[in-house]
Amino acid sequence: MTANPNQNRLLAALPATDFDRLALQLVHVAMPLGEMLYEPGCPLHRVYFPTTAVVSLHSVLQSGESAESSAVGSEGIVGIALFMGGDTVPSTATVQIGGHGYSLQASFVKQEFDRAGPMQRLLLRYTQALIAQTMQTAVCNRHHSVEQQICRWLLSTADRVLSREIVVTHDMIAGALGVRRESVTSAAGALQRAGVIRYRRGHISVLERSGLESGVCECYVVVKRELTRLFSEVQSREQPSGAAAGQTDAALGRRYGLV
Repeated sequence: MTANPNQNRLLAALPATDFDRLALQLVHVAMPLGEMLYEPGCPLHRVYFPTTAVVSLHSVLQSGESAESSAVGSEGIVGIALFMGGDTVPSTATVQIGGHGYSLQASFVKQEFDRAGPMQRLLLRYTQALIAQTMQTAVCNRHHSVEQQICRWLLSTADRVLSREIVVTHDMIAGALGVRRESVTSAAGALQRAGVIRYRRGHISVLERSGLESGVCECYVVVKRELTRLFSEVQSREQPSGAAAGQTDAALGRRYGLV
C-alpha cells in the first residue's frame, strides 16, 4: 500500500490550508513491532500519527507486569501530553502491530496547536475519545471475562489494521490485558473451537467477525460510539483508505443503533 498521510484520520480531517503547512514537516516513518516510542519521564521530541501501525499505551510495574490503558491506530495521535501541558509521559508507548506512520517535531505541533484553529479542535476531540477509551478499558479489565476482553481487543485491533489477519502472540495479548498467558490460551481456544478465529504461532485470523461481536462486552461499542460522536461533524479532505473492517463509522453507528 502506497504511503499516504490521509490514511490517518486526524491528518485527513485537516482543512487543506492547515494540512499544507504540516505536509512539509511530516516525516514518513517505519514503526516496527516492539519499537518503544516513549518511556515514562522521557521528554517528547516528536509525536506520531500511525497509518498502518498500532501503538499500545501501557504501564509497567516494578515486578515487570504490565497492562494496556489504551491503543492508538490510524484514528489518532501518539503523544497527547505534549499539547496537554506536559513535556513528558507517565506511561510507555510501544508499537504493538508493526506498520508505518508519520511523525512531526514537537515544537511544530505546539506551534500549530497554539494557533487555536482546526488542528487544536481536532486534537482536543481526539484526546477526549482517548480518555474515554482509557476509562472504559479500566472498567473492562476489572469487571469482564478474559474472553470478552479478548473479543474487544481483537475487534478494536482489526478495526485499526483493516484486516482479518492480526500478527500477534498470546503473550502479547496477555501483556496488553494484564492477565496470565494461560487465560488467553484458554479463551482463544474456545473462540477457535467455535469457528470464530483461527490461530497459529504469531498470527490470529478473524473468521467470523459476527462471532466476536456477539461475545464482546459493551465496552467495545461504548468506545466506538464516543469516537463516532466526537468526529460526527468532521469532514475529511479525502476519505482515508478503507474503513474499520470495511465499514464507515456511520455504518457502525447504524449497526449498534448509535445514530
